[in-house]
Amino acid sequence: MNVIAPGLSNSVGSPLAERYRAVRGRTDALAAPLSPEDQVVQSMPDASPAKWHRAHTTWFFETFLLRPHLPGYRPVREDYAFLFNSYYEAAGPRHARPHRGMVTRPSSGEVAEYRSAVDAAMAELLQAPSDEVASLTELGLRHEEQHQELLLTDVLHAFSCNPLRPAYDPRWQEPPAAGASVMLDGPDGVRPIGYDGPEFAFDNETPRHRTFLEPYRIASALVTNAEWLAFMADGGYGDPLLWMSEGWAARQAEGWDAPLYWEQRDGQWMGFGLGGLRPLDPRQAVRHISWYEADAFARWAGKRLPTEQEWEASSTLPGLRQRDGVAWQWTGSAYRPYPGFTPWAGAVGEYNGKFMISQMVLRGGSLATPPGHTRCSYRNFFPPGARWQFSGLRLAEDAA
Repeated sequence: MNVIAPGLSNSVGSPLAERYRAVRGRTDALAAPLSPEDQVVQSMPDASPAKWHRAHTTWFFETFLLRPHLPGYRPVREDYAFLFNSYYEAAGPRHARPHRGMVTRPSSGEVAEYRSAVDAAMAELLQAPSDEVASLTELGLRHEEQHQELLLTDVLHAFSCNPLRPAYDPRWQEPPAAGASVMLDGPDGVRPIGYDGPEFAFDNETPRHRTFLEPYRIASALVTNAEWLAFMADGGYGDPLLWMSEGWAARQAEGWDAPLYWEQRDGQWMGFGLGGLRPLDPRQAVRHISWYEADAFARWAGKRLPTEQEWEASSTLPGLRQRDGVAWQWTGSAYRPYPGFTPWAGAVGEYNGKFMISQMVLRGGSLATPPGHTRCSYRNFFPPGARWQFSGLRLAEDAA
């Protein structure tokens, strides 16, 4: 397999090994509050059990690093290759995604043993890594960080299906509110978009290219719960003129009348999060909304969603707040390749490019995103009906 991404070179093997231990340890720490029963639940086809996330990220290192690059390596169990592959067709057959919750064995303890065995072998491999091994390892760590966020979002969805509404962590703190939002003039004209630097970036962030932006304005902060409550009170969920046709059909079929994880108790709106069920804070940014809902709200507000190019060009504006760490921000852009895009070589080339259809782009980063994981050029993507991620919105408008 060719070197597939910029990353850490052979000369920094020791820092790379330390980073490997830190990222892997954070996954274990995130799973620590979960019981074995918690870790096997799959609450919907789009989510995965926590145990599966822990095993799949380990499978990645075993499949793409240890098997081809560590002489004499023997897989922990050959059948793990089938159980814990996700969507890498070139890596072989796999267990069907909607049925991951049926895999009660191996146990959570056996998955922990699997992680330990692979970590020990990786420590050996990283003693003197080649440039290719270093690059693949960095990709594996970024991949694991993505699954750290997915572990939290999937656990939250599973716990929301429990009538007791258990808290993942009762001490979980919400990010601070941003205060009033104003519209900022965004950079217009010809602008460079995409990543072009010496550090790691995913292939879908490249190549860097130029785009032309008409004059526009972008909100300094995210839309709040209070603003969303006003949208609801004004009949926003019941007005088909605000909605795209597919969104209106989804709203009717799913019975949407509020963001996911909102519920009323004794006349008060409550929000369910990683800290449990709490009274809704009107100052906080709204989260767990689909692209369809975000687009309908923007129409109701007389605005629109920013394009992903506008979002990136504005990401360093003075006065722009909540760029990341609060909620992923839906944009008005479909997830498509940049001009001149080339996927990575080998099986890992399936990582991003094959999903460039029927998805919408989100920018920023959420409260569940690992620190330091994202960049201004980072492109997240989900289907327009997805609600279980920590997704919100920032408004934009044309500057006439």
